[in-house]
Amino acid sequence: MTNGTGLDRDGYFVREGALERVSAPFAPVVAELGVRIRERFGPDRLHSSYLFGSVPRGTAVPGVSDLDALLALRDDPTDADRAAVRAVEQGLDAAFPQVDGVGILLFGVDRLRSERERYDHGWFVACLCTPLRGPDLAAELPRYRPTSLLARETNGDLFHCLPGLREKAAAATTEAERSRLTRGVARRLVRTGLTLVMPRWGGWTSDLAESAEVFGRYYPARAEQMCAAARAARTPAAYPELLDELLTGLAPWPAAEYLAVHGAKAPRPEAS
Repeated sequence: MTNGTGLDRDGYFVREGALERVSAPFAPVVAELGVRIRERFGPDRLHSSYLFGSVPRGTAVPGVSDLDALLALRDDPTDADRAAVRAVEQGLDAAFPQVDGVGILLFGVDRLRSERERYDHGWFVACLCTPLRGPDLAAELPRYRPTSLLARETNGDLFHCLPGLREKAAAATTEAERSRLTRGVARRLVRTGLTLVMPRWGGWTSDLAESAEVFGRYYPARAEQMCAAARAARTPAAYPELLDELLTGLAPWPAAEYLAVHGAKAPRPEAS
């Protein structure tokens, strides 16, 4: 039983998604994802795989939604592993018109189990990912509450990421590139806005419109900007001029407010 805010009656996160919620249009995509993962990564390399996002939540829209997955490898990912993942992404995106993009995250299992990732990627796997194949890492991780520590370690690095995002925006020359970047930036800002207020609200949602609405209760002066970001995250092509406004007009404020309220995310080693 939940309290309607993504938590159980004891105040812990209820895990999102389930394979039985995958709708009929996306079932063949998920099945083929599993096949291609097994072809590229045998049992000696792959510890476990997961879905996340709208597909396992059952809210994906054919032709609009993307497919998101996470792979936990037994060893640290190599350049060859990353190239294999890119090939799987591109192949699925080309083969299935019901998905608008495929994104696969790649991690070594020891990193996901590590103390430094306990309140970031560990939480992500345990609470926002749906097991697809292999032993579920959630069994090795704690239960989570919507605390300031969790807020800091999940999204307390926006200030650090902004210069790189602005460089990507300046380098994006095609409509498709800007559309993809707009979607990613908008999602990041809406989720940052939600986690900023998450401990005060005492809940969780992955729904972008609800996230913007919850944020607006605490920061009404910024509510319309965040709602615009939520709309752009769902249909980025409809807002071709919004990317620059998101990065210059909205993003600096939550970046600064996050530092003031929750502090900066602990530094992470550079990926190998």
